[in-house]
Amino acid sequence: MKYRTVAVSTAAALAATALLSGCGSDDGGDGPAASGPASLTYWAWAPGLDKVAALWNDGPGKEAGITVTVKKQASGDDLVTKIITAAKAHKAPDLVQAEYQALPTLVSNDVLADISEEAGDAEDAFAEGIWQQTTLGSDALYALPQDSGPLMFYYRQDLFAQYGLTVPTTWDEFAETARALKKKAPDKDLTTFSSNDSGLFAGLAQQAGAQWWTTGGDKWKVAIDDPATRKVADFWGGLVKEGAIDNQPMYTPAWNKALNTGKQVAWVSAVWAPGTLTTAAPETKGKWAMAPLPQWTAGENVTGSWGGSSTAVTNDSKHKKAAATFAKWLNTDPAALAALVKEGGIYPAATAAQTGGALSEAPDYFSNQPAFYTEAAKIAQGTAPAAWGPNVNVAYSAFKDNFAAAAKNRSDFGPALAAMQDATVADLKKQGFGVSE
Repeated sequence: MKYRTVAVSTAAALAATALLSGCGSDDGGDGPAASGPASLTYWAWAPGLDKVAALWNDGPGKEAGITVTVKKQASGDDLVTKIITAAKAHKAPDLVQAEYQALPTLVSNDVLADISEEAGDAEDAFAEGIWQQTTLGSDALYALPQDSGPLMFYYRQDLFAQYGLTVPTTWDEFAETARALKKKAPDKDLTTFSSNDSGLFAGLAQQAGAQWWTTGGDKWKVAIDDPATRKVADFWGGLVKEGAIDNQPMYTPAWNKALNTGKQVAWVSAVWAPGTLTTAAPETKGKWAMAPLPQWTAGENVTGSWGGSSTAVTNDSKHKKAAATFAKWLNTDPAALAALVKEGGIYPAATAAQTGGALSEAPDYFSNQPAFYTEAAKIAQGTAPAAWGPNVNVAYSAFKDNFAAAAKNRSDFGPALAAMQDATVADLKKQGFGVSE
């Protein structure tokens, strides 16, 4: 993670109720109407968004006099850096695609407008845990959810049957399944713990109830090394230490081969996993199945998120109402959502679009599981809220550094988690944020 957030005053880094007092959507450019005429610029990286915008421009946008031009950008940290730089020069676009974990950084840098008055009525279109990520737990609304990545459990049906394994419904059962496989096939692993996937670890912590960043008064509180996350770290660290699962990172040629040959027989991932498996393990098409993420308490339906992004309106926009109108259409209108799925290949955050229509059929790789998206929608409803802060990049970098060493050495994960906490707190203080101990 390369970008650095700009230090803001403690007063500006207040509680999530109003991280910035200057983020209202008082809109001098739109006049009394929520529409145009207006020409809007939208910075985004998702594929096909230009085609979705064309639907708007030829339909509702034409009627309202609002034209949207998509300008393709790099994703992740590169876009965050670029948008902050542009905002400092008061040259930010009207709209920007922003990952959920980047929203506090953008808000604390005075980039994003509060569009609660223009689009707050869209709340019921999304799962509570997803909506919360765009409000930062406040009465403000800094973006509209676009896509999401609920976590779930993927496994090789044929190998589970061959080795007499039962799909785990709890994490205790998951551990026992890993051990059972090792006894029956010492050369195989249920899965691996990957030290290069900060987002997956964050999602697993969310499922356990972690809230890594919260605010109180004018200070941030960091709780990465909290009981919920320690439970997750100890669980995975214990499995790695005893050799019940592998300790190699994902997204490497070796990992691809392990999936493709059946050396690894399961994967904890998100709803977008079919696309990855298509290229990583092409020879196992039709042999995998998806199930809910194992639970900490039997019978619950709670999952975390790995990935996902939103559509935000910037403070530099001269047409905030028009921009919010487009953002709301893009992420709630049935035609727009269908186009997002078709052209962008996303899993929509809007619950109404998670089944039927463009998602009426299972991914081709999972043609053996016709109800794939029906099951995924049920899982997504249980998405736990995430609590992001203004230096997620630092926390993620610290995770990779410290957990990589712990996983490689098969040592306790506790010290690695403490180091992640310490690095995050130290960076917040260095930037000038108030931090409560």
